[in-house]
Amino acid sequence: MTPFERLGLTLLHRFDPETAHGLSLTALRLGLAPLPGPVTTARLKTEVAGLKLPNPVGLAAGYDKNTVALRPLSRAGFGFLEVGAATPLPQEGNPKPRLFRLTEDRAAINRFGFNNEGASAIAARLALRQRGPVPVGINLGANKTSTDRAADFSQVLALCGPYVDFATVNVSSPNTEKLRDLQGPAALAALLAGVIQVRDALAVPIPIFLKIAPDLEPDDLAALAEVAVSCGVSGIIATNTTLSREGLRAPQALQVGGLSGAPLFERSTRILAQLSKLTQGKLPLIGVGGIGSADQAYAKIRAGACAVQLYTAMVYQGLSVAADIARGLDTLLERDGFATVAEAIGTNRDPWL
Repeated sequence: MTPFERLGLTLLHRFDPETAHGLSLTALRLGLAPLPGPVTTARLKTEVAGLKLPNPVGLAAGYDKNTVALRPLSRAGFGFLEVGAATPLPQEGNPKPRLFRLTEDRAAINRFGFNNEGASAIAARLALRQRGPVPVGINLGANKTSTDRAADFSQVLALCGPYVDFATVNVSSPNTEKLRDLQGPAALAALLAGVIQVRDALAVPIPIFLKIAPDLEPDDLAALAEVAVSCGVSGIIATNTTLSREGLRAPQALQVGGLSGAPLFERSTRILAQLSKLTQGKLPLIGVGGIGSADQAYAKIRAGACAVQLYTAMVYQGLSVAADIARGLDTLLERDGFATVAEAIGTNRDPWL
C-alpha cells in the first residue's frame, strides 16, 4: 500500500461505510486511485470455463453494483471482474444503515438487499464498454417483491447477457428473504434450467456460474453439487457471506446481515475443498471468502479453486491489494515449482476436508 493510498483509506474510514463505498467509486472514476494496469505472467495466465484470465485474482460482486467504474477497475490489477447484483427492476434495498465495518475482525457485515438501478440501466452501461483482456461478468439477482424469483434471474440474463463474458446465479445472499430457499435441489434445478435456456439462446453463449452459501450442511452441499453438475452450469463460486458470528470481537458483530472478510476464510475454504471432492474435477471452482493475502489466495487454489475473488480486503488494504496478491501468487507458484496456476489446483486439499 502506498502512502497516498493509506491516506485515502484513513479519510474514507472517517465516513460511514456506505458513504465511503460510494466515495471510493467516485475516486476511481475521477482517476484519483493508483492503477497498475494488467498484472500477468506466463505462470499467472489461466483459463476458467473457457474464460482466458491474465491472472486468477478477481473482483467479487457487490463493489461496483451498477457498473459505473469498469474502465478503471479493469486496470486495477484484477484478472476478472464481477459486477452487480442486478435485478429486473430497480430497487432501493433494505433501510440504512446496512453496511458495517468490523475493524477488529478485518470484516464487514452488510444487509444491502440487492440495491441497484435495475438490469436495463446496467445493461445500457455494459453495452458501452470496450472489451479487453479482463473478462467482466454480471451477478444475477431477484427482486424482493417478485412473485417468480426464478424467472427474475433469466430476465436479467436476457438483458445483460449480450454484453458480458459470464454470469453468476446468486441464490446465496442472506439479505433477501427466502432467497436461499432456492438452493434446494428441486427449486435450484428448475431455476438453472431456465437460466441455461436463456444462455443458450444468446448470440454468443457465455459461462454460467452458481454462487453458493457457506452455511450449508454436508448433505445439502452434496445435493447442490449434484444438481450443478447435472444441470450443466459452467462452475461454482464458493462462497457468499455467512450468517455465523463465531469468534468475532467487534461490537458491530450483532448486526443482522451477511459477514464477509477475514473470519470467513476458514469456513469458505472448507466448503470449497468439500466441493472439489464432490465434483471430482467436473466443474471449475472459484474460491471467495476472507482472502487478504497471496498466501490465502494460494491456499484456496491448492484446496481446489481454479481462480479466486476478493472484495472486503480492499476496505482495509486498499485497491492495490489485488495486484499485490497476484504478484505474490506468482512468487509462490514459482517457489513451489508450478509452471501454471492449473498445476497447483487441489494439490493441498485434504487438510481442509
